[in-house]
Parts: sequence; C-alpha cells; structure tokens
Amino acid sequence: MQIPAAKTLGLNRGANLNRAAPLRLPAGGRSLRSVCQAMAKPSINAAATTAAPPTAASEADLILKKLRYDFGKLKADTPRDAYNGAAFALRERLIDQMEATHEYWRKVDPKFTYYLSAEFLMGRSLMNTVLNLGLQGEYAKALNQMGYKMEEVAEAERDAALGNGGLGRLAACFLDSMATLDLPGWGYGIRYKYGMFKQLVDRTTGYQNEVPDVWLTDGNPWEVKRNDVRFKVSFGGKVDKKDGKSVWTPAEEVWAVAYDNPVPGFRTPTCANLRLWDAQPLEEFDLGAFNAGEYDKAMLARERADAISAVLYPNDATPEGKELRL
Repeated sequence: MQIPAAKTLGLNRGANLNRAAPLRLPAGGRSLRSVCQAMAKPSINAAATTAAPPTAASEADLILKKLRYDFGKLKADTPRDAYNGAAFALRERLIDQMEATHEYWRKVDPKFTYYLSAEFLMGRSLMNTVLNLGLQGEYAKALNQMGYKMEEVAEAERDAALGNGGLGRLAACFLDSMATLDLPGWGYGIRYKYGMFKQLVDRTTGYQNEVPDVWLTDGNPWEVKRNDVRFKVSFGGKVDKKDGKSVWTPAEEVWAVAYDNPVPGFRTPTCANLRLWDAQPLEEFDLGAFNAGEYDKAMLARERADAISAVLYPNDATPEGKELRL
C-alpha cells in the first residue's frame, strides 16, 4: 500500500480539517461509507462476500489458529497468549479494511489530510478495535470460551509509548475522528522504541526515578512493517562549490523505514493509517572493524541510528541532547 496521489490540505502539526467535507462521488452522491460497504470485501477477496457473519465460535477458532501458526502454541496458556491470538486475528480484518479504503481513495483522488505530530497517544488497541468493528460481544464470548475475561486480556497489552500528554491525545483523536467521519487522511510520526519514560518510586529513598518504557519488547501486532517504503535521510556534513554549484556532502545518513498502523473508524468500513518512521542504519554491521578488534565501532552505525528514534523527548541539557532533539 502506497500513499494515494492526493492533494494535500496542509502540512503542519495539524492540517486544517475544516476544509475537508465528507467525500462524495460526482455521480449519484454516494458517500465513502456506502461505497466502502459495497466494495471493501470484493476488492480484497471475492469469497469474503459469501462468508458467514462472525460469531463467538468462529472468532475463537481464528484466535487459536493464529496462536498455532504464528506462535506455535496449541492453546492460550496466559492472558498474553490470548491477547496475541486476538490481536493478530483482528489485524487481518484491519488490513483488509485499510487496503479497501485506500484502493477507493486512489481511484477518486480526493483532497487528503496529512497530520504530522511529534506524538500520537493512541492508547491500547485491542478494546478500541473490537468496539469500532462492532465485535465486542463476539470477542468477549470467544475469550470466555478460552477461560479468560476480556478485561484481563486487554490488560496484557502494553500502552503504545508514542506520546506523553495533551498533544499526543489530540493527534490520536483527530485520526479516530477522520476515520469515523470517512475523511481521507493519514497521520505521520516517529516509531519511538522507548517512548517517554515510566515513573517509579524508590521505596528506600522515596524519590521518583525515570526508567525506560520498553513497550516493544514483545513486538507490536498492530503494525505492518513496509520494508519497501524507505527513504535516505542525511545529517550534518559540509557544502562545497563544484563547477559553480553548491554540493552537500552529508556526514551521516540513515534509512527512514515505514511502519503502518491501521486506524479503524467507529462502525464504518473506513480504516485510516498512522505511518510511523523508524531510523535504521545504511549498514547493519561493520565486519572489518569487528575483525580488527574494534567491537564498539562495528555496531556504531546501528547505535547512532537507534538513538534517533529511541526516546520521545531526549534530555537537552547537553549539546548532544540538543542535537538529537533537532
């Protein structure tokens, strides 16, 4: 899935949503919602049009199938297992809806909103997804058949550490609202590995300590890595004059690699997208440096790239911190 060739409403931390009316087709005046309902499944899989509506039994079977073939487990031994099975089962529905939505947007080429933000406080996705897709009853019963309550399975999900406060929550609300109102739009941000931080209290001293929020340790079932969508980003360096032209020679370069996160609208087939960028090195490992005994240097490119998208707001008390924030 690529970005549709669309006219942009604005590029800032938030585009002007007031300029985007719900999309209407020139002929017949059908809304995006009615068109998506008619075309979404046939555009992905013609067999889906004759599929029976989801039931607790069918969703329980799908959850167990995901556990078996994606995790090598025959049953959910823990709430985390049940969460993984449910999340990957729902992910299939989200990808189908997202692809159908964007196929339609590509065809009609509407005005498009791109919402850029340093933060997206999306929260946990499991409960939001089953609610928006209208499947909370089916999944509650399916998980109950497996011996778990929906609430304890939802608690097994880690919060996406992509935001800190009001700005991030506002950005997440905009994405939810655009999808629910069938407005064509994407969000763009950074895939932070450790987010902001967690605050713990030292029981011996009583002082508050900041520790990393390592939320990606067990992976993120809601994201789709797009290895084919990457751009080279350059930093620093110098500018020289060559043949009367200014030529920039960067000091450092990394890949910006895309990760797509489906954002379903509430009770609509429209599914928008939050595209997050991860910094990755051009060269994963310097074997020459490693063989020469320079082990730190062998991994230096990886470490420097990781630092770019490691933490939401790095401490800027040092020159290095100020540079990283920029």
